[in-house]
Amino acid sequence: MSKGYENFNNSETSFRKSTLIQERIGLVSTHMYKQFLEYQHATLNTTEIFAEMIENLKATADSMKQSFASRGITAENIFVEYDKDKSVVVANILWHTISFTTRCNYEPQALFREGNSPMFSGRIMAINGNYNELMEGAKTRNEMMERLLDKEVASLFVPADKAQNSIFKIRHLSNREFFLNSSDASREFVLKVIETICGGGVYHEEGSRKSFNI
Repeated sequence: MSKGYENFNNSETSFRKSTLIQERIGLVSTHMYKQFLEYQHATLNTTEIFAEMIENLKATADSMKQSFASRGITAENIFVEYDKDKSVVVANILWHTISFTTRCNYEPQALFREGNSPMFSGRIMAINGNYNELMEGAKTRNEMMERLLDKEVASLFVPADKAQNSIFKIRHLSNREFFLNSSDASREFVLKVIETICGGGVYHEEGSRKSFNI
């Protein structure tokens, strides 16, 4: 009888453990599912805005060509190229090369916000230089992100909810947030990045002096 009682006790203990595991894993699963849904929606919104950005870049390049041509400057070095997946676009404007990419959205990620709740979002990075040249020899995601962050000019963080504003952050203004609605985000991000890069200049190299803004 005592042996049978012990078996009953063990069964009850196992049942409680199993129930506890299910409850706690259920909470984790619910949390991860919510993140996954937000990631899916943010990815769709990010892809849509990026496609619009490519069109805005092409329009900007055409406008640049006309502006320089009217001043007697050849426009051969002004062009826009992008990959078939539309995840990388490279814009060449005379001596400046600017890249935009969505190849930094590997998993659900949230934007840290000082004094506010984190915002799960997709990310579009603006890079000073040619993305394809920059990524030569990079084999891991960590290595790719290190190179991207080193050359980052600005990033646009696109939320899962279209009714919510995207957040635009410029690297040299580290904690400042600029808000853009979904209809303006693609155009304003492109223009602000071009203004930031092309509105400055490059010093002759002397120690740490590399660039300036005017």
